[in-house]
Amino acid sequence: MPPRILYLATADARGHLMRAQLLTHALRAAGAQVRVLTTSDEGARFLAGFGIDAPVLSRHYAVQFDAQQNMLRRETDRNVAHYMFRPERMLRDVWRLRAHFRDADLVVNDSFHPALLLMGWLPSWRRKVVHVYGASLRRALETNFKGRMPAAVARLFGGVVAWQIDRSRARIEHDFAYGEPQHDGHGRHRLATPVAVVDAIDRSDAERPVAAVYLNPHFEDPALADGLEQGLADAGAPAHLVGEGYARRAHWHARDEHWIEAAAHSAFIVSAPGMAALSIAAVYRKPILLLLTDQPEQAINAGRAAQLGLAHRVVVWRGDAAKFARAVAAAAGELQALPQNAANAADGRRGAVERLQHWVGLLSSLAARTGGN
Repeated sequence: MPPRILYLATADARGHLMRAQLLTHALRAAGAQVRVLTTSDEGARFLAGFGIDAPVLSRHYAVQFDAQQNMLRRETDRNVAHYMFRPERMLRDVWRLRAHFRDADLVVNDSFHPALLLMGWLPSWRRKVVHVYGASLRRALETNFKGRMPAAVARLFGGVVAWQIDRSRARIEHDFAYGEPQHDGHGRHRLATPVAVVDAIDRSDAERPVAAVYLNPHFEDPALADGLEQGLADAGAPAHLVGEGYARRAHWHARDEHWIEAAAHSAFIVSAPGMAALSIAAVYRKPILLLLTDQPEQAINAGRAAQLGLAHRVVVWRGDAAKFARAVAAAAGELQALPQNAANAADGRRGAVERLQHWVGLLSSLAARTGGN
């Protein structure tokens, strides 16, 4: 019997959803039965664009952001507390998930949905739960209250969260810079973040490379978009602009299921420093302009990009469109002046295929070992 996998992808950021559709298609191609759930109607529509039918488990849980993708900590704490302690919310979701557990050999939690954190801790369900998360996301979660509450309380919170996560069947920690798969022998695996496989193109027949811009739906401030567009124009960098928050803005696309292909063949990438964007830059060896806002996980990622020598520049949005445009123009000019890497999409394609194979092999193996228990 083929392995049966339930994949819950939170819709707070599109990286979780992109990973879900990549792995779902790859696992199905390998013979697995995969069902996907998500946490918002917008997330379901995003997945539908990739041919994935994903019912919404619950619309109550979500990390809160403002229109510049700054994380709203108090609002997020309040939202999570309401979700966890109101019986008609998390307990209702746990009740609904019970039926899914009966029909699944493995349940993937991408990333840290509270209902599956609870179920992954409890003896009756934890043998089927695998948590999937970016290394920086776990660190950000465990240090969520650092500097905002007494040190002892913050440490207690971090310790409880870590203990809860580590009780699950397995953990898959991923990062844009990880190399060969690693396993600590106690259920913790390390894999490189999966990336879509892109075919090589004949550059002689291609149009001039452009800047491939992707901003997740939390970016909605028109002044930020004004500054970004002006900065790229001043640098002489034509751009392919994608962002759900700017769907009604001229020259922007709400979604583009082929954006990664554009990124792989671009002059450089423009995005917030999410794990998915950094992985695309690393695999296809593209310079990347990182738009940094107050988002703890992404601040960690930007720091690691510098440590690892990834070709990049960082610009910070501080509310002034003119200054932002000048910073973008300077950064874009520097990225365009970098020597062109001899590697091409064919080299990146091999790396992307290898990454996906590692994920499919591990998840299939975990499902096979839990199936029938």
